[in-house]
Formats: sequence, C-alpha cells, structure tokens
Amino acid sequence: MAGPPTGRTADDREKLRGALRWVTTVDHEDIGLLYLVFGTAAGLLGGLDAMLLRTGLLTPSADVWGPETYNELFSTHGLTMLFLFATPVAFGLASYVVPSLIGADDMAFPRVNATAFWLLPAAFVLMRAGIFADLLGVPGMNPPATGWTLYPPLSRRAPNVDLDLVLLGLHLSGVSTLLSAGNFVVTIVAERADAVGWHRLDIFSWTVLTTSGLVLFAFPVLGSAVVMLLLDRNLGTTFFAVEAGGPLLWQHLFWFFGHPEVYILVLPPMGLLSHIIPKFAGRELFGFQFVVYSTLAIGVLAFGVWAHHMFTTGIDPRIRASFMAVSLAIALPSAVKTFNWIATMWGGTVRLTAPMLFCVGAIANFVVGGVTGVFLASIPVDLLYHGTYYVVGHFHFVLVGMVVFALFAASYYWFPLFTGRLFDPGLARAHFWLTTIGVVIAFLAMLVAGMGGLPRRMATYPTQFATTQQLATLGAYLIGFGQALWLWNVLVSWRTGQIVETADVWNLKESGAFTREWQRFERRLERIESRDDAAATAADDERA
Repeated sequence: MAGPPTGRTADDREKLRGALRWVTTVDHEDIGLLYLVFGTAAGLLGGLDAMLLRTGLLTPSADVWGPETYNELFSTHGLTMLFLFATPVAFGLASYVVPSLIGADDMAFPRVNATAFWLLPAAFVLMRAGIFADLLGVPGMNPPATGWTLYPPLSRRAPNVDLDLVLLGLHLSGVSTLLSAGNFVVTIVAERADAVGWHRLDIFSWTVLTTSGLVLFAFPVLGSAVVMLLLDRNLGTTFFAVEAGGPLLWQHLFWFFGHPEVYILVLPPMGLLSHIIPKFAGRELFGFQFVVYSTLAIGVLAFGVWAHHMFTTGIDPRIRASFMAVSLAIALPSAVKTFNWIATMWGGTVRLTAPMLFCVGAIANFVVGGVTGVFLASIPVDLLYHGTYYVVGHFHFVLVGMVVFALFAASYYWFPLFTGRLFDPGLARAHFWLTTIGVVIAFLAMLVAGMGGLPRRMATYPTQFATTQQLATLGAYLIGFGQALWLWNVLVSWRTGQIVETADVWNLKESGAFTREWQRFERRLERIESRDDAAATAADDERA
C-alpha cells in the first residue's frame, strides 16, 4: 500500500481555463464530472426514448407510432440506459470520490482514467447514429429494431447497416468499462493511505471494488459475443447460425454477461445507500461487516444465475433447477443489505433531507422489485410470467426505483462538493415526490398487466389492457416531469445557488460522520479563503 499522500495533491495543481482544461484533464475529479455530465445527457435521451415509447402505447393498435418505430425506440432505450447512462454515472461518482475516501491523491492511472471516459462519446455516437441518420433522412440507416438483447437470428440477418455501428459502439463501451474497472482495482488495492487498511475501507469503495471485479470477468464475454456476431453479419461465419451454435449460444453468452451486468449496475448504488443513510440517521451503518460480506457474496453468486433468463428455452430441467437454486440464494445477501439499512435508520435520529428521502424511496422500491424477482426465480412462475409485463415491472422497480433513486441521493448529497453551491431543497422534494408517485403508478401498472398475461415487447395489445397501459404511461410522464425539475434545479443552482461557506453543509461533524471526501473539501475551502485573505491584504497594502 502507498504511504501518506505526498507532493502536490489534485487540489494544489494549477488547472487550465476553458474548454482546453476539460479536453486535456487527467484529474480524477474533472473526469468524474465529465462522466456525470455525459451520463446525464445520455440518460435524458434514453428517458426521452421511454416517453416516446410509452406515448406509442396509449392506444392498443399502435396508432401514434407504427410497430417499427416502437421496436426502434425499445431497442435504443434499453441500450442507452444500460450502457451509456447507469454505468458511466456510477463510475463518474466513483472517480470523483473514491481517491478521497481512500486517502489517495488521484487514480492509480490518471491517463487510463481519461482514456476510458473519452471512449464513451465515440460509443455514444456509434450506438445512436441510426436515430440521427433517420432524423436527417440518410437512406439505408435506421435505429436497430432487434430489441436491446440483440437476439439472433434477427440480429444476424437484419440488413440495417446501423446494427453494425451499434455493435461496434457496444464493444467500445465495454473496452471503456474494462479500463475503468482495472483502474479502480489497482487504485483501491495499491493506492490506499497507510491509515486505510482493509478493515477501515469505506463501504462505497468496497462495492466499487467488487463491481470492478465483476466487470473484469463479465465484459470480455460480451466483447467476444459481439465480435462473433459482427463476423456472422459481415464475413459469413456461422457462430449463431441456426445450423451451428444457434440463438441459444448467443443467449448463453449474452446472459453470462447480462446478469452480472445487473449487479454491476446495482452494487455501486447499494454502496451509495450504505454510505449516505448513516449520515442522516446519526449513527454508523448497522452490521458493517455483514454488508461487506453480502457485497462479496453477490459478486461470486452473480456468475451462477444467468440461465434464469432462459427457463423458457427448453434447456435441461436439471440445469434449470440448479440455476433456480442459485437465483433464490442470491436474494439472501440483498436481503441482508435491506435489513441493515432499515436497522440503521431504526436506531438512529433520521433527518429527511433530499438525499435521505431518495434513500428511503430506494429501499421501498427495492423491496418490491426484489420480492417480485424472487417469484421469477421460481421455474413454474417464470414459465407463466417470463414473456409478460410482470418482468418489465420487476426490473424497472430495481433499475429505476432503486438504482436511479440512489444516484439521485448521491447527486444531492455531493452537490455542494461538486459545485461549491447549494441546491434548492424545495425543488428537490418536489422532484422526489413526483418521481416516487410516477414510479409506483407506472411499474405497479406493469406488474398488474403482467399478472393478467399482457405480453411484453409488443407495439399492439388487447383492448382490455388499455387502462393499465395508459396508467403506466401517466406514471412515465410524471417521472419525466420530475427529471425536468431535477435538471432545472441542478443548472440554476450550479450558476446562482448559495455559495458554500462551510464544508459541513449536512452537520456531519456532530455524529462523527464527516468522512474523508468532506475533509478534503474543507481543506480546499480553507486554502481558497487563505488566498482570498492574502489577495485582500495585498490590495490594501497597494492602496496604502
């Protein structure tokens, strides 16, 4: 492990001004902000896809958009939110705060950190090129209509050139994620200060370390599968031809990546909840060691559950049973975390600030999403509900209701750290309630429709489901309006919000929760104040 930080820290370095600073920076905080801005832009576009998607489902007969447009929106929404929004935002937060939390000056490989980020805009252009081409009227290029899972034989035979660009963009985003993951592993293992032993490593860094390990094993499989599909499409190989490996081979490779990817998305937000909840409960995280062990358990078990996405494909019943057992078992470490979060609040003095409201909402949504997932882990239930909106409601309760809520909690909690200003708490509460009500209406409606047998991935549907589909669309509109409030709050507060005068904006010193990222922020404010005092003294002397 590295010794105490020496030399010039990131706060001491002179930074360039203007656009050149952001294009050339290798500072972990600057790159973290770039990740956050990029992920926010991608998330807003992916959210717009969802709004258009839900608008098309207002009528049973696809009168608003045609089925092809529905399929295109469905595909781009899923790819954008999973690969260009959720992971970049989580890694952006980690890039900004993890070095501070472990007492390091910067990431272990600052240039690798910058390279990993700058691969993402290129991946974004490739993955969404079809939409831009469609809007500009470019012939022969349309957004992919294969679904975000890219199942052959459709993805193998579709003549759309944009599908090749999407696959290349997907591969590029995977390379970016692999570079970031390796950097986080080396940083956390080798760059910790002497005072930060493994027993004193914070919970967010533990989850980032575990997530990075998942990335290093899962993403190469996706990269290999994408290359094989590109070869099938362009060079006539037969990896996924029906007479060779077939669609089943793609599903095994894709979901061997795809279900660990769920935990790659979920673990950093779980770490954020475990980090933030104690700050506003006035006590330490209940059962810290068990939360760490449950994180590591998820990291191991995540690679043994992929075939529960394939219960309906006709695979051997004995294999299905083993995957059902592991899928049920992985619910246990998630339950450990949930009970520990609740116990932390139960014995504490809870302050319902904006970050804490989103933490509480995330726990409630995760309970619903987790319980519905336990049902889907059972083979007989999954055979009934696998192709229905029940699955859509389940994973949106987890990915939106828990993951996105935790990211919003972090955005409010560290907003003064990122910007040096305070946000509008009234707008933040309005954002929380609009988003919460929207999530409950939209995704409960999907669960109810799924229990009634409504098929997913369809642009048209039987008329008896019109009311539930319209309710889901109403909930989606509420969610969208809530995010507009959040964006307004962020932009206005960043420019005109009250300037932070003390680093202890959340009164964390009272409970001993003033952690290292805030301590570094306090030292930065003190240096700024000293420079201002020195400049004022020099000006007074000059006038005298």
